[in-house]
Amino acid sequence: MAKRLQVVLNENVNKLGKTGDLVEVAPGYARNYLLPRKIGVIATPSILKQVEQRREKERQRLLAEKQEAESRKTALQTIGRLTISKPVGEKEAIFGTVTTQDVADAIKAGTGQEVDRRGITVPEINQTGIYKAQVKLHPEVTAEVEFQVVAQ
Repeated sequence: MAKRLQVVLNENVNKLGKTGDLVEVAPGYARNYLLPRKIGVIATPSILKQVEQRREKERQRLLAEKQEAESRKTALQTIGRLTISKPVGEKEAIFGTVTTQDVADAIKAGTGQEVDRRGITVPEINQTGIYKAQVKLHPEVTAEVEFQVVAQ
């Protein structure tokens, strides 16, 4: 059986691995494809140490992002109730609906924080009243924002 080479990838390769992964490949694949195109380098102790340092930096960056999202969640939940004005018809029914953009604009007006509207989940709203929306700030952090729909 042929000997396998350990290679550290510099780029994502379909069905093989992601940047920084240590993979075992056939010697011909490494010699003829990965190494000449600089997609990967042969694993040596110094390169493995560099990869480990990069992973640690990435882990620290992700941890900082999560902590920042947690602080934003606390800020969003302490602001109280936001207000969204909509035109109203008979029996407190609103014209149109409350969109995620409306909630994002209300959050920006109330706190000054930019929130991506694609991360906001709004319930079905047809009348004036008090509602809650879910705001995804990070893959692991979701805040709940309370808002009131009032007549314009």
